[in-house]
Amino acid sequence: MSVGEGRPNRDHPKVSVKMVTFNHEPFIGQALDGVLMQKVNFPYEIVVGEDCSTDRTRKILLEYQRRHPDKICLLLNEKNMGRRYNARHTLFSCRGDYIAILDGDDYWTDENKLQKQIDFLDNHPDCTICFHNAKKVFENGNKSRIYHKEPFKEILILEDIIEQNIMPSCSMVFRNRIFNAFPKIFDSVPFGDWPMQVLCAEKGNIGYIHEVMGVHRFHSGGVWTAGGVHSSDLIIRQRQWLILFFKALDVYLQHQYHHKIMNQIALNHNVIKSARIGKMKEKLKVVFPSLYRIYRFLKK
Repeated sequence: MSVGEGRPNRDHPKVSVKMVTFNHEPFIGQALDGVLMQKVNFPYEIVVGEDCSTDRTRKILLEYQRRHPDKICLLLNEKNMGRRYNARHTLFSCRGDYIAILDGDDYWTDENKLQKQIDFLDNHPDCTICFHNAKKVFENGNKSRIYHKEPFKEILILEDIIEQNIMPSCSMVFRNRIFNAFPKIFDSVPFGDWPMQVLCAEKGNIGYIHEVMGVHRFHSGGVWTAGGVHSSDLIIRQRQWLILFFKALDVYLQHQYHHKIMNQIALNHNVIKSARIGKMKEKLKVVFPSLYRIYRFLKK
């Protein structure tokens, strides 16, 4: 289903940077530059799964690969295979002892990011995964902000990531071969980073570095964020996805955290209910303005 381009012919890499991309023409160069600027004392490779983009993404990747044949391996899908296939195929093509995650529309900002995280994991054999703080940047003009204003503990456990996805995907580095396949129970979930964190945290602790070393971009082409515009439809869709995830998670973890997970499911149902009421109010306001004014009067 895919054709490999230029598998780096060098020593076994200590780190594989796993990058998936589709129609990321405006962003992919910055993503690659953030990796190529890394100052490290170990060999690494960049494994890019390109899912038959309709823009110039593939052309840009081929040019970068031509300039950096010792580092960049391209997995070029012959037809669009979808995000799940592309992500998993790319993940399991990584050869490194560690895998760093970076989507083609995000980027790293610290030239020592990889070295810091690999040093951390080398020095903490009890940890299977580590992450750092990151910045959120919005296409719609909203002010950028960081994920975590207050630091977490340096060492976290599985229970700490059950209720909330606290790891920016661009910050994740974990030990390779912690898991050899994705459980089918997560096939209905339209995102992969949170399940991946759970699979790692089952086998060891989680490390946290309280430094901003990357950027997660919220833009209109994003699967989850749609540019950071919080419409009722987007909120409903996101919360429905989260309910799918929590239901799958509850089964996968054999109901070990059932109470916490059911609380999250109930919370998301309430958010959906509120969003639908808000959507109804907006429709009433536009289609039946007189009725909306009466509704507002009776609410006082």
